Amino acid sequence: MTHTEHFSRRTLGTITIWMLGGLIVGGMAIGQDIRPEQIQFRRQAVRRMVFDSEQAIPLAGLSPSKAIDLDLMHPDNVPASERAVCRLESGHLIVKAGQSERSLTRRWIGSVNPFATYEVEIASIIGNGAVGIRLDDSGSTDFLEAELLFQNDRPNQVRWTTHIDGNDVQSHVWNLEDHQIKKASCVLRVQMAAVGANVFIETSGRSRLIGYIDFSEHLELRDKAVAFRYEFMATANLKDSSEIKIRRVTAAITPGTGQADIRAITDEQGRPLLDDGRLWFTVTIRGRALPHPAQGVFSLNPSVFDLRFEGLIVFDMGDGLLRNELASHLFRDSTTGQWRGWTTGFSAFGSKGRNESKSILAVHSDRDPRKGYSIMKARPVGIDGAHEDPHGVYDSRDGKWRLLLCENAGGYKAAMWESDHWDHGYQRIAGPVEVDSTGTQIQHFGDKRFALFGSADRTVYVRSYPDLKPVGELQIYRPPWNDDHGTRIWPNVIPLPSGYPAPYVALMMDRVNFPGMPKRNWTYGALYLYYGNLK
Repeated sequence: MTHTEHFSRRTLGTITIWMLGGLIVGGMAIGQDIRPEQIQFRRQAVRRMVFDSEQAIPLAGLSPSKAIDLDLMHPDNVPASERAVCRLESGHLIVKAGQSERSLTRRWIGSVNPFATYEVEIASIIGNGAVGIRLDDSGSTDFLEAELLFQNDRPNQVRWTTHIDGNDVQSHVWNLEDHQIKKASCVLRVQMAAVGANVFIETSGRSRLIGYIDFSEHLELRDKAVAFRYEFMATANLKDSSEIKIRRVTAAITPGTGQADIRAITDEQGRPLLDDGRLWFTVTIRGRALPHPAQGVFSLNPSVFDLRFEGLIVFDMGDGLLRNELASHLFRDSTTGQWRGWTTGFSAFGSKGRNESKSILAVHSDRDPRKGYSIMKARPVGIDGAHEDPHGVYDSRDGKWRLLLCENAGGYKAAMWESDHWDHGYQRIAGPVEVDSTGTQIQHFGDKRFALFGSADRTVYVRSYPDLKPVGELQIYRPPWNDDHGTRIWPNVIPLPSGYPAPYVALMMDRVNFPGMPKRNWTYGALYLYYGNLK
């Protein structure tokens, strides 16, 4: 490697990480005066993930073709006198009504993660009954359950039950005829969202929202001790001569119904990580409303469009709860090797009965949190107010940490804060600006840093760093919006080293919500790849 490449090298264990920084930016010398508004960004590709099976990160499952001893691997928790007849045949779990008045099965599948997605894929149905997904408290009779009800060989309803202390405290039934679902072959899916759940039916590869529930006033599943007791069960309740065939049962971490709030993972100076030829991003995984999303991690080879869902991060504030915060910026500190960053405390919206409010949190982890299921420690940075979207850098020239965020000031507006410490002591030094702001970013272009942010004004603003004076607007050909949808997108612009198709890349999102969600939901969007060249 020569000194003309725009990398500096870091080695962490067996992982080699290249930081985009140094002498060359996109093949142009650092001394060159490059202004962001002089770059033309052109759309290359777009993709939205909706529970994509090839992107799922497995937690547990039942694969009938590979189960050797069904009762050992997946024991039935129903008394023997009430059990349905279960057998493995031709790659299916076949459940058939027995001789008793009740024919039930409740097969253990695995443990429970309150941020995971649970699925039962049904191949066929004969007769009348129900097949379901149940989360059971192993220490009591409490449970959460979603059941697909069928009658005369066809699914006709979905029922949700929250059962606490011997009572059904929540019971909802949704009719499938309202959703034009007629096929017996389908997937029943429960997307757990920390304080609630979304229930879907998938047929012919398309997912439809059937219903949704919030249960946190009855059950705090974010509590680590509570979640540890719960078990994932596949259930059936069959009437005379009825039968179901099940192809598979799974629990997995998934990319949800939409992806948004994209941020590159960087070093402390804001230089993006290019690890094994891939850029790494924090991306919000959509749930429903403000308490329901989660913090995902994705990677991308910027020479192509091979987005890969890599992991999920939750946050521990030391109160026994695991929290689904989002809109994070993570960096690897090159001095300590620790993974650090900032996030937005949206989980406060799901804390019924708790005196909490949304705030900016400092987060850290000794373990690399980019893959699998990770927990980062979190604490408030001490900036009062319900602000969001923090993006920070260490400015080595000034010896200061700078945090650009969307300040809650009569609407969300960009403001620059400064401290001698990465995790506390911040004071505002610029802003809030006069325009609507979202998705703040500090990025190097040539020998200067600039501030970028999206807006409701159908533009991405460019401001000077650190004083946030107007500079211009980002030039985007085929932007990720139109007349029917909002324009508050995140710019997420990244300089690339020489050898790539363009000197700049941007991964943006649209604001198209998932169909059928209740009003006031945040379930956008699709991910858009752009290449940028100087005009």
